Amino acid sequence: MRLMHGKNVLEELLLLLQLEKIEENIFRGQSQDLGYGNVFGGQVIGQSLSAASRTLDPDFHAHSLHGYFMRAGDASLPIVYTVDCIRDGTSFVTRRVVAVQKGKAIFSMAASFHRGEDGYAHQNPMPDIKGPEGIESEVEMAHRLSDQIPPVILEKLLCKKPIEIRVVNPVNPFSPKPMPPEKYVWFRAIDKIPPRDAAAHRYLLAYASDFHLVTTSLYPHGKTFWSPDMQVASLDHSMWFHRQFCMDDWLLYVMKSPTACNGRGLNIGSIYTREGILVASVAQEGLLRPLKK
Repeated sequence: MRLMHGKNVLEELLLLLQLEKIEENIFRGQSQDLGYGNVFGGQVIGQSLSAASRTLDPDFHAHSLHGYFMRAGDASLPIVYTVDCIRDGTSFVTRRVVAVQKGKAIFSMAASFHRGEDGYAHQNPMPDIKGPEGIESEVEMAHRLSDQIPPVILEKLLCKKPIEIRVVNPVNPFSPKPMPPEKYVWFRAIDKIPPRDAAAHRYLLAYASDFHLVTTSLYPHGKTFWSPDMQVASLDHSMWFHRQFCMDDWLLYVMKSPTACNGRGLNIGSIYTREGILVASVAQEGLLRPLKK
């Protein structure tokens, strides 16, 4: 499945994440090709959360998920999601999801849902980061560097995107220089999403949370996802949803990599509203494998 070159790309993405029910607790999702060669990890995370959400009362909202990537997904094939309803409690509900292609698991995830209740509240403050106004979007950057990008990749980079992304401190993908292991990204859905559909906002945020995170740990080493001498892939993904948010408002993704070693890099993310409210936290370890010459 390819993203449409029209105004309905966000609607298409939401349909992609909503899934088709084919049996009790079994769902099928189509795949999209974003130019990575394999299924984008965020798609599998978002679809897994969507599948789990379809098996419980809408009064419960996802508050955490923990997933492992086991095999690369084929972007030309659909994915089947099986949901194991582990526990249905009065306050918390637990689900386990396995994503399958060609008879083999490519991703597994455990997710917990909470009915919500009053309690103590505190948060880390949002850092003072410029933007989103005046920050170049990823599409604008692709236009600026179009003479250096292979045509088959450029086509996917320039097509209309359902989520606008603006990187505050980007690296030049063709001439990267070592930078501190911190990255700041503004993003939002390009059109309005009904606020009453809280589950859709969550699985869309889960989808978007995989953009840029793993490559934060490459910043100190002067490498990028496109470096020909690197193999880079997500190994796992954990996420916690703290407060309500709207995906069609600007969100700031603050990403830091505290360590990298043994061919792996750890990345921690915090997602804030424009008003400085912390709405989600993310952790991901990625494969950072230098290829032997």
